[in-house]
Amino acid sequence: MPQPVFRFAPSPNGHLHLGHALSALLNFDLARAAGGRLLLRMEDIDTARCRPEFEAAIFEDLAWLGISWEQPVRRQSEHFARYRAALAKLDAIRMTFPSFESRAELIHLVGDRDVRERWPRDPDGVPLYPGAARQMKEPDRQARIARGEPYAIRLDIEKAMEWVGPLRWNETGAGPGGERGEIAADPAAWGDVIVGRKETPTSYHLSVVIDDALQGVTHVVRGQDLFWATSVHRVLQALLDLPAPEYHHHRLVLDADGRKLSKSTAATGLRELRAQGVTPADVRRLVNVAL
Repeated sequence: MPQPVFRFAPSPNGHLHLGHALSALLNFDLARAAGGRLLLRMEDIDTARCRPEFEAAIFEDLAWLGISWEQPVRRQSEHFARYRAALAKLDAIRMTFPSFESRAELIHLVGDRDVRERWPRDPDGVPLYPGAARQMKEPDRQARIARGEPYAIRLDIEKAMEWVGPLRWNETGAGPGGERGEIAADPAAWGDVIVGRKETPTSYHLSVVIDDALQGVTHVVRGQDLFWATSVHRVLQALLDLPAPEYHHHRLVLDADGRKLSKSTAATGLRELRAQGVTPADVRRLVNVAL
């Protein structure tokens, strides 16, 4: 049986907070209990917002918590060629298409449809893609790309579902509604998701499944806010012939108003808590992770 491989994969676009601490500690503890490995990955495809000083702060906060990880650290920004190759593979089997609408145009399209009946939303509450770029003729697409127009690369979810058939994943944690065990994926709930852009040849969904496969990750431990996104990840894994790890989604740490913590929530930032004299053991108690 292969050695279990876990990973903690923050984005270095801000400082870590208690929610990150919960996820990092769970990954570390579960890897240690299973005799496995813990990898650290920087999900920094947003090169405009991700900065070296935030990465350095992540290293410092994790070490303060008593967490160790294998070297080298993988940085997604160093592997755009890998993601570009995956997009090319999806394009070769005609699973993607470019869409050229601006954010304002998409808002307008959804607004028009919402007048008649509420336009469907994805599990995050974002309206499904309302455009008609799937039906655009290939010469028209190529002409717009040649003119340098910005575009998003979307997965044709209907075609992808026909190609791969029903998909499931093994859930050892729990979804927002307590879902566990064998979970039926529901990719249609996300519509034609973005898997890349003209300026960035990847997306969170695409890069995460490629990295997990390339790094041999066997156990993905992450927050419940990503539970239903696993449906998209399973489709991409099937299309790209990638293995599916086990998934373990954990509860979220919420603020006083019941909302998921953000990196702008100073009261729960690890650096702020450290400055107040909070100890790593205190953090474990705050996020309810046993020593």
